[in-house]
Amino acid sequence: MNAEQSAGSHIHPIVRVPLSTGAPLIEATFAARPSQFLVEAQMGGRMVRAHLADRGRLTDMLLPGARLLLAPREEIGRKTAFQVVAVYQGHDLVSLDTQLPNRLVAAALSLGALPQFARYSRVQREVQLGPHRIDFRLSEGLDTCWLEVKSVTRIIDNVAVFPDAPTERGGNHLELLTNAARNGQRAAVVFIIQRSQGCAFAPDESIDRAFSRALRTARSMGVEMYAYVCPVSITGMTLGREVPIFASLDAVPPELRRC
Repeated sequence: MNAEQSAGSHIHPIVRVPLSTGAPLIEATFAARPSQFLVEAQMGGRMVRAHLADRGRLTDMLLPGARLLLAPREEIGRKTAFQVVAVYQGHDLVSLDTQLPNRLVAAALSLGALPQFARYSRVQREVQLGPHRIDFRLSEGLDTCWLEVKSVTRIIDNVAVFPDAPTERGGNHLELLTNAARNGQRAAVVFIIQRSQGCAFAPDESIDRAFSRALRTARSMGVEMYAYVCPVSITGMTLGREVPIFASLDAVPPELRRC
């Protein structure tokens, strides 16, 4: 991560995290996805297997011939020697690392780049709340905020949508945050759109009606929600502009779909 000074007298923190650490990324061509967490790809005339962390369907991105970025992984005990890091969709590079948004938010919190959370001096990660873990617990004295981060990759008509596959876990997280808000605690969700496209965010009811319903309930109970477009390049992902959140795709104004 880094912070850079913008033009003028004010410091504007630019938050960027690398796509991978260690060996340089390698370009490959998508061939097949034989299972949810496994990808086969052509690399330099040979077929390689790579682990894919993203649970989404990715049917509009993982097409035959799609350009992938793979990270070499030689850790003992791994079944694959590579990790799928990102995929090109046209000219847009899309991160498929579901942990990258958490690293980006952690960096943003440490740099004060998310002003709505700036008052908290203590940041804990992966904290138990009920039967599940929440990504962050922010605190300042007795003041606490539960913060969950969600990775978004799919775009429909310039609108970033989530989820890309049914997510019982995502719904459970929203219910936990809703209960926390009901009990007077601060709770929030940050949707990190891992690409440069997107002028708004909405839940995709056609994929998971229960999650969409849970999201609307959470908002009505005071759970704060934020969405950020985060451009991806081969050097890393950058915290970008905030975009509005709508209760459904149908609620997004036509002018935002044409941005």
